[in-house]
Amino acid sequence: MKIIADLHIHSKYSRATSKIMDIESLSYWARLKGINLLGTGDFTHEIWLNELKRLLEPTGDGLFVHKGIHFMLTAEISSIYSKNGRCYRIHNLIFAPSFKTVDAINRRLSRIGNLASDGRPILGLDAAELCRIVFSIDENCMVVPAHVWTPWFSLFGSMSGFDALEDCFEEQSENIHCLETGLSSDPAMNWRVSSLDRLTLISNSDSHSPQRIGREANVLDCELTYAGVTDVLKSKDKKRFLYTVEFYPEEGKYHYDGHRNCGIRFTPQETARHKGLCPKCGKKVTVGVLNRVDCLADREEGIVPKNSIPFRNSIPLDEIVGEAMGRGCKTKGVQAAYMKLIADFGNEFALLQDVDEADIRRLAPTRIGEAIIRTRRGILDIQPGYDGEYGKISIFKDQEDAQNNPTLF
Repeated sequence: MKIIADLHIHSKYSRATSKIMDIESLSYWARLKGINLLGTGDFTHEIWLNELKRLLEPTGDGLFVHKGIHFMLTAEISSIYSKNGRCYRIHNLIFAPSFKTVDAINRRLSRIGNLASDGRPILGLDAAELCRIVFSIDENCMVVPAHVWTPWFSLFGSMSGFDALEDCFEEQSENIHCLETGLSSDPAMNWRVSSLDRLTLISNSDSHSPQRIGREANVLDCELTYAGVTDVLKSKDKKRFLYTVEFYPEEGKYHYDGHRNCGIRFTPQETARHKGLCPKCGKKVTVGVLNRVDCLADREEGIVPKNSIPFRNSIPLDEIVGEAMGRGCKTKGVQAAYMKLIADFGNEFALLQDVDEADIRRLAPTRIGEAIIRTRRGILDIQPGYDGEYGKISIFKDQEDAQNNPTLF
């Protein structure tokens, strides 16, 4: 069975998250997107957990369902702790097969910190100890380092991370089977680090609003069960893990280096020439993902390991439509055009990944169809993101933008 899975999202009980990040809205948007498996996010939060128990129907095989959309019990833990005289900030995902397991995990973690403070709780807990706790409760759980290159809160983050997985997880490293690449990196960047070859690279949206689920995702061909999905993730089986869907990494908030307050965006080479300092204010720039990958890489760009899972870059459909129409993606006109495309093509993933280009040119408004095809082919101009600012993507050249927008209906 073909599964499109987004396993890292947040509920309305996480900070800076939409008030409609609830099961009803998530199920609705999953159908529009074409996603059939979502992580629940935030199972450590008691109120959200009670909602999950009330609204999700168990399938009997480790997953849960609501209005045709399957859910896996997931949570993200923010660990801030000292080790060997240095402070680390690491985010990890937990996948769990049952509410019984989740309840046991929550009881243990509640002894360490306040789980009610946020959907993504901050705990003074060593990442290796988190693994010991989780796996001692249920060996069928998974722990996955989240957005592993993000500067401030990740395994390899330039500001607060480690240089090697083993330094972080110690003897628990053998129980780490996956890494989440994050929005500012794609698999090709991770392939430059040979020590990651044994690990499965997964991609998820880390969404804080329903409209943004699926902006990164995993496409599998396996049984839609907890064991079926996690076995694919652990085994890195290319026959069953078909590909990941990726942001263009330049669009991520931390791809380049820079200093947002001063409007400074640097390539790694420019950062080196300026000795890591902002030329306007003299403070250190935030070292981004590309630079950090360069620091840890032992391979040149372009290497493709034999056991690597393929990937496809994409842009959310409403952003593509907004670019084609010259309007913000949240405007009524863009939303109406988006819904018309969903009605005509079935769902967002089908249109962006599977529909023949000839059908796109035949059925979609001319300029929108051209924008979708250019996005598929990577014919784009991107100003890379830096220091918390998303990158800016342009599909059409300036002179093309001057043309009239298409008649939609």
